Amino acid sequence: MLQASTIRQEKDRIIAGLKKRHFQDLDIVDRILQLDDDRRKHQAAGDDIQAEINRLSKQIGDLFKSGQMAEANALKDEVAAHKETLKTVLENQDKTAVDLEELLISVPNIPHESVPSGRTPEDNEVFQDWTKAMPDLPPNAKPHWELAEDHGIIDFPTGVKITGSGFPLYRGKGAILQRALINFFLEEARVAGFEEIQPPLMVNAESARATGQLPDKEGQMYYCEKDDLYLIPTAEVPVTNIYRDVILEEKDLPIKLTGYTPCFRREAGAYGKDVRGLNRVHQFDKVEIVVLDHPDRSYDTLDMMLNHVRGLLDKLELPYRILRLCGGDMGFTSALTYDFEVWSAAQERWLEVSSVSNFETFQSHRMKLRYRPENEKKTQLTHTLNGSALALARIVAALLENNQDNFGIRIPEALHRFTGFDRIP
Repeated sequence: MLQASTIRQEKDRIIAGLKKRHFQDLDIVDRILQLDDDRRKHQAAGDDIQAEINRLSKQIGDLFKSGQMAEANALKDEVAAHKETLKTVLENQDKTAVDLEELLISVPNIPHESVPSGRTPEDNEVFQDWTKAMPDLPPNAKPHWELAEDHGIIDFPTGVKITGSGFPLYRGKGAILQRALINFFLEEARVAGFEEIQPPLMVNAESARATGQLPDKEGQMYYCEKDDLYLIPTAEVPVTNIYRDVILEEKDLPIKLTGYTPCFRREAGAYGKDVRGLNRVHQFDKVEIVVLDHPDRSYDTLDMMLNHVRGLLDKLELPYRILRLCGGDMGFTSALTYDFEVWSAAQERWLEVSSVSNFETFQSHRMKLRYRPENEKKTQLTHTLNGSALALARIVAALLENNQDNFGIRIPEALHRFTGFDRIP
């Protein structure tokens, strides 16, 4: 969430950033500033009335001590009238503050200067392209959903029977491959200095609001109405919220966290051939990396996270490219996002498997996540970053398709110690 003070001080930059996002309601900036002015006026009026109440109360005490009862009682009536006025002023101040926050929470983050202009995914910039040879598949190559059925490793029909479309059932070596990938990703994160977290799979509304899922993505989350809890769409939500309402010391930064969780997304309105098999599912496994860092070095940290995800895909021997998302395609909370896509050889299309983003202070302002600079009393907002490292469903799809041959499906060497086998025959 943006701060009203930031909007006031950098109004032109904020409007230019919203235009880059193709945000339609630009008048919201002036409405926010007007509400902020009103809030300040109410606060100043309340402070003046309270000061007058304090002055009169002291005067009343002095009058009682000197025996001037009539004069003291007259001032008491005046104080009572001031208190009634103060009550109204404070009620107006509280209402204005609520209205102001509702406006602020509806404004997306401002894009980093490096974010390209554009409205749609077609306008995203290729930041790094694959330059090596693509997989050379046999003439009878199949898409992953057919391979999974032939090898008995993913049972889509039974998943539909048990739950519904978009809930695959992994069996035998398919389940082992899933577990192997999770262990591989977690081990790589541990070696890179990330602390492993096993978070809850459900969060309350305050946690979802803090990281920006509410109100922007409410329709994409599964909601348990009786308990007022949401199934997590990504580990980013519970892991980042560990530090909600926390003041860190500067020496504690960066904080590097990783967590494996199942993820749940409704993906409403997703139909067609591009969402077959594992291309788009409602439940999938993912290992997430989250970093809390000093504002001065958060973009160096973003580069570190990009290199971490690059390393995973290199070790999995998967063709990939990196896109820098344009203003119109970025997530609500992000200042800069890079998407990783792997090549699905049998489908002949790119599949997104990771988003790595810097949110700057957008999330930390919502969750009151701050750090205290050394030798200073005043706290500052921390920058938050996160990335998929990696999302398994589409990784599995690409692994199956790209490594098929006439003898089965080859398993990349990096996974052998986790699977216990080098091929699905």
